[in-house]
Amino acid sequence: MTQVATPAEPTSVFLDDRRAAAAERVRSIDLPSFRGRTGWEYTSLEKLDLSLPVALGGDPSLAPSVPEIEGASIVLTQVGDQVSIVGEAPEGVTVSTLADAAVSHPEVVEQFLGTIVDEEDPFVARAESLWTGGAFVHVPRGVQASEPIALRLHQDRAGHQQAFRVLVVVEDGARAEVRELWDTAEGVSGGGIVYPVTELVVGQNAHLRYLSVQELDEQTWILGSQRAAVARDANLDWAVLGLGGGGGRIHLDAALDGEGAEARITGAYATRSRQHLDYATKQIHAAPRTVSDLAFRGILNGRSTAVWSGMIEVVPGAQKIDAFQESRNLLVSKKAHADAIPGLEILANDVRCTHAAAIAQLDEAQLFYLRSRGLPEAAAKRLVIEGFLQATVSRFDEGSFRELVAGALDRRLAEVLG
Repeated sequence: MTQVATPAEPTSVFLDDRRAAAAERVRSIDLPSFRGRTGWEYTSLEKLDLSLPVALGGDPSLAPSVPEIEGASIVLTQVGDQVSIVGEAPEGVTVSTLADAAVSHPEVVEQFLGTIVDEEDPFVARAESLWTGGAFVHVPRGVQASEPIALRLHQDRAGHQQAFRVLVVVEDGARAEVRELWDTAEGVSGGGIVYPVTELVVGQNAHLRYLSVQELDEQTWILGSQRAAVARDANLDWAVLGLGGGGGRIHLDAALDGEGAEARITGAYATRSRQHLDYATKQIHAAPRTVSDLAFRGILNGRSTAVWSGMIEVVPGAQKIDAFQESRNLLVSKKAHADAIPGLEILANDVRCTHAAAIAQLDEAQLFYLRSRGLPEAAAKRLVIEGFLQATVSRFDEGSFRELVAGALDRRLAEVLG
């Protein structure tokens, strides 16, 4: 099946009202200040040009195949305001534009859209006012999706703004694997702004494996929010790869809303030149006997910079929880810089919450040992870095998902090291 949609206008009163309200919030909410708003101390917006035109038109059929979407049973691709859907969804699963879903599945869209992310975030509001098309995945109660689903925002031109709104709902007892990719066409450079907003709903006793890969042009701003709500006895396995982008900030939150909920979040990024990536994560324990495990690793070369700020929040009454977070960075260049800021807000007294952070240069002793065994310097560096990233890859079970993550990191490492 191949379907092409052109969602130029809101397809429902519900969406129309939401866009109007979001436009009003855009006018009333100030942008965060580099020096005046907690959490934005490391990411300046002084060079952000909000007067860029919105991306319209585009041809999704020209977006080349990439490993992140290969093997998926169905691929939704958005270019500008044009969307194509190629393939067949797993049996029982709905994959459509979010605009179409507001008409075909209003009871689902109206229940969840905008309830997971922080709509007072200025960039969430901006995304809400701009998006067309979008992506919707609905896995009904008890359905076991047998094959992966891929969602893609493909940037085919520089100098434009574009929003990508995604809603994934995995109902009670269901299971799915979804891959989300933001990338830029080969040969396109010069930047732009991308506002991705993703809401993940994981129902009771459901399982969602989610892969987010960012491979945008290295001059493109990325300002977005991704947030999951995980219900009782549900499981979320989330991988986040930052392999492109020039500047900006991404919020990644997992809210464990039901007793017995679990979330495992694995992140990695690799930067070069003057790239700047900023990840703000939250593990929110809103129910007792919940578990979260977050681990981020970064490789930085050139004059690039990266920030990870993480918070574990435990609400009153959320006892018997187990939460862990760590961030580790390896600086390939002496001019690269990383900041790692873990945090805890614990309002319960029977919990186990731990965190760790480390930033280090390449180990000269390791390099000397490898070179003394006959390895060239470049090969020695590569081997040390691969060993560092293996801790990320090994968090996934053997299989296609692990191979996908390993392959993406390997290709990016070749670019970063030159």
